[in-house]
Amino acid sequence: MKKQALNPYLPSWEYIPDGEPYVFGDRVYIYGSHDFYNGYVFCMGDYVCWSAPVNDLGNWRYEGVIYPKDEDPLNKEGKMCLYAPDVTQGPDGRYYLYYVLDHVSIVSVAVCDTPGGRYEFYGYVHYQDGVRLGEREGDQPQFDPGVLTEGNRTYLYTGFCGRGDKSRSGAMATVLGPDMLTIEEAPVFIVPGCEYGKGTGFEGHEFFEASSIRKSGDTYYFVYSSVVMHELCYATSKNPTRDFVYGGVLVSNCDLHIDTYKPADLPMAYGANNHGSIVKIEGEWYIFYHRHTNGTWYSRQGCAEKLEQLEDGSFMQAELTSCGLNGKPLEGRGEYPAYIACNLFRDIPSVYVGDNRFPKIMQDGRDGDEEPGYIGNIQDSATAGFKYFDCHEVKEIRIKVRGYAHGCFEVRTSWDGEILAQIQVKSANVWEEYAAPVQIPDGKQALYLTYRGGGNVSLLSFTLM
Repeated sequence: MKKQALNPYLPSWEYIPDGEPYVFGDRVYIYGSHDFYNGYVFCMGDYVCWSAPVNDLGNWRYEGVIYPKDEDPLNKEGKMCLYAPDVTQGPDGRYYLYYVLDHVSIVSVAVCDTPGGRYEFYGYVHYQDGVRLGEREGDQPQFDPGVLTEGNRTYLYTGFCGRGDKSRSGAMATVLGPDMLTIEEAPVFIVPGCEYGKGTGFEGHEFFEASSIRKSGDTYYFVYSSVVMHELCYATSKNPTRDFVYGGVLVSNCDLHIDTYKPADLPMAYGANNHGSIVKIEGEWYIFYHRHTNGTWYSRQGCAEKLEQLEDGSFMQAELTSCGLNGKPLEGRGEYPAYIACNLFRDIPSVYVGDNRFPKIMQDGRDGDEEPGYIGNIQDSATAGFKYFDCHEVKEIRIKVRGYAHGCFEVRTSWDGEILAQIQVKSANVWEEYAAPVQIPDGKQALYLTYRGGGNVSLLSFTLM
């Protein structure tokens, strides 16, 4: 039986950012780095893989650890982190995993016979004389590899460009031969960093990190994180190593630029860095990205949204939702976990995560404990938004909360709309359920819950009846 797909699309206790989605056979595979809940740096875990049937995107299966961080000869003690990877199928039919460790600037490669199996170390990307890419004089450091294979050639995209660093020029493209390691064409720069963006058409959206590459028809789509970090942008070209032109924003993990339901410059979630890519599944395009939880940069979760592609091949920016891969509104009846909130904010606007006054997605226990996520640190004016539901004759709403607080939750169908109900809550150190009658109009609706009162409360779930 098919399950509704939610955002995040993996279990609430799993933290897989930097998602690279691929369809291999009849399944979608997601590759990414691996954060920990309560992690203190990025990418602390081994690489793991999840997959789902292409026709059942709410039913994800854990494929297990596909590559432990101590597999690389440079990291036998496991002291370095595995940064964002990418995977491509080589001309020999095998699957190649490209990655960079956090303290070196070269590209490592692992290989496996199946997309979700155990990968084994294969080698390092190198020039024909054996010098590793990133170590030749004049090379810029390698970071965030993205790969695309066509015939016997693999295009490798890398780079990192921070503000104020003129030593980093932009995103690089390097051409590899059929052995998937040896360079046939040296790196060339395809998208400028912020120090070199003037007059290029990329101003304000220059390359920062998170290289990813896809092809649709005769057009190459280079997906990347821009200098503002919270957005994934794209550039297009008919050639994989030159002539890329800025295309636009695909998604922002704080929903900036979206003006359909709020002002374009108003953030509606707490964002930070972003990394992901696009994929076509059963004829529909999706953008995969990540969000930040636990009030930090280091516990990121994968999300996805449906994309609208125009006739000219360009994409519209996707709006953040709770239904994501579902492709349509969720059923407007039943219990839903609070961690699927796509909007989370207070009356103190902030683009970036990290202020201890802000509500946050969190969980009990330690990393790996299969505890359900919830929204914690809810203080006066904190709002959680959920989009969208197909509502019919909704007459009552119930919420499960805990915490030392005394106040009420206001219920709306838009973030600044009319109050449709008020749910009174009281102090409790265990989850308690409270209810109120409500008249939610039939049809596609959002749901916003705003806390008014004193203290600090957590929200586990809500039920529409």
